[in-house]
Amino acid sequence: MRVLFVCLGNICRSPLAEAAFRHETTLAGLEVDVDSAGTGGWHVGNPPDARAQAMALAKGIDISDLRARQVSTADFDAFSHIFAMDHQNMRDLRAIAPSGGRAELQLLLDLVPGREGEAVADPYYGGEEGFAQTWEDVSAAARVLARRLA
Repeated sequence: MRVLFVCLGNICRSPLAEAAFRHETTLAGLEVDVDSAGTGGWHVGNPPDARAQAMALAKGIDISDLRARQVSTADFDAFSHIFAMDHQNMRDLRAIAPSGGRAELQLLLDLVPGREGEAVADPYYGGEEGFAQTWEDVSAAARVLARRLA
């Protein structure tokens, strides 16, 4: 299984989702390939937002080595599951998905009972409290996904 988390710029939500899922798979003793990407290319090569790094580090996870990248059509064959953080990311992914790609596309919070159809809010233009909420959202989904795989 290979899992890709996708947000807009790959510096806030998707690297936090990647970190949360890596953490949960480690706790569960699972071996899963995990990555994150953005639908836009503005931040390609940049590390995660400093606030995202601080949030992950507060949870004992260092994401400073991650670098933003843009999702590509090859990802639809390279990954078994692609999770979008919001509806716009889902529309963008569907627009570039090649026919016959093997990846299953899904909103991340569809994994969390009672949160189906909801988006992980983009914390970029807000304060630290937004990153705390993002962490809670992506962690909840990561726990569910890891439990399903275990």
